[in-house]
Parts: sequence; structure tokens; C-alpha cells
Amino acid sequence: MNGGMGRFEHWLATVAAGVALGAVAMGAVPVQAQVAYGSYIGAGASVGLTEDDNGDGDGISGVIAGRYRFLEAPISARAQALVFGDSFAIVPTVSYDVPLNWNTDAYLGAGVAFTGGDEPSAVGDKTSFVLQPGVDYIMPNNNLVLFGNAIIAFDAYENGGGTALSLQGGVGVQF
Repeated sequence: MNGGMGRFEHWLATVAAGVALGAVAMGAVPVQAQVAYGSYIGAGASVGLTEDDNGDGDGISGVIAGRYRFLEAPISARAQALVFGDSFAIVPTVSYDVPLNWNTDAYLGAGVAFTGGDEPSAVGDKTSFVLQPGVDYIMPNNNLVLFGNAIIAFDAYENGGGTALSLQGGVGVQF
């Protein structure tokens, strides 16, 4: 025993110190694991999969999406604007992000859909609680992010009061 250390622990500490000194002598830089990507802003398309009792709400619109990733926690603030039609929606959410690998995160967000316009949007026509499952993928060797998600808006229609479901996808640029 050497100061409370067993033979194996002493040997392991000596080997670790030797490897560290050798790496420094050879000019090696310590490696730190980093997240595959961070915050981004992007654009794409949204498709409404449901409609109210009058047959309104399904359709295609543009989507502008943004993500702000908090660095010390697996939490992100996200927002999507569904635009370019007879209606619009703003959908801010807070998500819990789960890294699947260095390039891919899956997430589940919760938030609110704020809607407006002459017809129901892809997420309904009244303010509603939403869940937003999705996936972000960083393309290797550049700053592009592919994003895809669903928005599930509960009690989203004034006529019918049902759940609205839409799918979004697009390309973002990291900042």
C-alpha cells in the first residue's frame, strides 16, 4: 500500500500521468465532447393533416422555424411561424432534447399555438396547447440543419373543437 492506494491504483495513476505527459510533450490538445449543432433559423413547408367540421384547416403553408439551444442543459426554446396563406400561426415551444448521435437530436416540445386569419391554419383557428415531437439533423461538414416535426394542437378548432395535426420540415442555418 502506498498512502492508502493499492498496487493497481498506484500503477493506474502512474500510467495515466505518463500518458498525459506524453500527450502534452507531443503537442496534443485535449478533446471535449460537443453537441452536434446549436441554434438555427430555417424555412420549409407545413402540411395540415386535419380539418374542422366545415372542412377547413388542412392544406399547405410555409414555415419559418427557429431554435435557441441552451448550452448547459438539454433544453431548447423553439418557435415556428406558419405563413403564406389565408391564415397564420405562431407556435412557441420549449423542448427537451435527446441526442441520438453526434449529428441527430430527437426532441419533445410543449407550448401554445396562436392563430389568426380568415380560415383555420394547419394547427387550427384558436389558441391551443401543443405538443411538438421532432428531429434535427446536422449535415456533416457545413452549417445546415435538416428539421422535421409534428405539431399536435389540442382543442384547436372553433367549429368542431378537435385536435389539429400538422407536419413541418425544412432546412436551417446554424448560428
